[in-house]
Amino acid sequence: MKMISINSHVPSSTNSHVPFLEKIGIPKALFWGYIAVLVFMIGDGVESNYLSPYLSGNGFTLNDAASIISFYGITVTIGSWLAGSLSTLLGPRKVMIAGGLIWIIFELGFLLIALPQESFIWASIFYGIRGIAYPMFAYSFLVWIQSTTKPELKGAATGWFFFAFTGGLPTLGSAVAIVSIQYVGEYNTFWVSLILVIIGLLVAIFAIKETRGRKPFIDIKQENTTATKVLLSGIDILYRNPRVTVAGIVRVINTTPYFGFFVFLPFYFTEEIGFTQSQYLSLITIMGLIGMSFNPIIGKVSDSWGWRKTLTFFGGIGSAITTLLLYFVPQLTGDNFFIAVVVATLYGITLCGYIPVAALISSVADEKDKGNSLAIYCLAAGLSTFIGPVVYRLLNGVLGVEGIIFIYAGMYVVSALLSWFFLKTNDDPGENKRVKVKA
Repeated sequence: MKMISINSHVPSSTNSHVPFLEKIGIPKALFWGYIAVLVFMIGDGVESNYLSPYLSGNGFTLNDAASIISFYGITVTIGSWLAGSLSTLLGPRKVMIAGGLIWIIFELGFLLIALPQESFIWASIFYGIRGIAYPMFAYSFLVWIQSTTKPELKGAATGWFFFAFTGGLPTLGSAVAIVSIQYVGEYNTFWVSLILVIIGLLVAIFAIKETRGRKPFIDIKQENTTATKVLLSGIDILYRNPRVTVAGIVRVINTTPYFGFFVFLPFYFTEEIGFTQSQYLSLITIMGLIGMSFNPIIGKVSDSWGWRKTLTFFGGIGSAITTLLLYFVPQLTGDNFFIAVVVATLYGITLCGYIPVAALISSVADEKDKGNSLAIYCLAAGLSTFIGPVVYRLLNGVLGVEGIIFIYAGMYVVSALLSWFFLKTNDDPGENKRVKVKA
């Protein structure tokens, strides 16, 4: 199957003629896409750190909340895979629009039917199916980035994507929640999130002018294939290219603990450590703000120091250490907000070490499989949304929260080993010193 290369680009101009946005790693034609993702994910992230407590205090049990969020993780996984595969088939722009519309429709059902009736079934259906939406919106834009960005800027461009992504979920989303809950209450804050999502969708529809993402990456008729075969090729690459599988596993591990924390950290910090809800939401906001600011920085560093080195040592080993610090240090220092902020931000910063995974998973794939490898990347990102809460749900009764923390830290160590031994590629600036990185 001959696919349109997603790595072709206009030859680099001299540094003096490079636009400012490209100097810092943002493709100029996609600038408004970053804004759209930021606003959309702020809306999506509003609920991230108060949904579980809200449900458990309004007609649902904590186990109900964990189950609803776990089902949501399953649909996020499906939506993440669809983001990559459908972007190849339809073009990223159409997938972004579809994702935004799905979010809006099913959020309305969640707010107007599930919550007023305090119905576990309806909450699972509406909130769960809504999980397909945000990865379709956000990760299809990541595919768009990878399809138009010069190779020497992919780390930085990906870093800016996660700056926007994590800037919304959970960072600025939690900040909006702090203010909104105070003035309009918890239920009405869900409506605030809906308004922000609508704004993000409108920006994506009307402001992104880049033309390549408006078209499919493959012409089905010309290539004499079918939509089903194109979609399935985004799965069978897992056994056709084991290194793509390894990179996918590393990406799963990247945010598995991160999403698992959403289930129990609100209770840990408020009930065991003694923080107020506002303090906890402030903690998450500060962690995200500082962490998100390091995404483009670490992305830029990885373009010079090396993707694999950054991923292994800063991402894998660093996140293992800071995961333990995030849990155990507050036990020693109590409700000391400043110290909690320090360890939380260290965790957020080390997560940025996983920025190079997107570039690596594309680099270890053959040219015709670049799009398929990114579909696996998106699938892995979504799968972590499911696995994180499920690990807590299944193991909390056996190991307790402390045991789960060690499981999460161990996962990061495993990702470091996999990255170092299996993800070496000549496209990596750290492996091929002849690659010249332009500012």
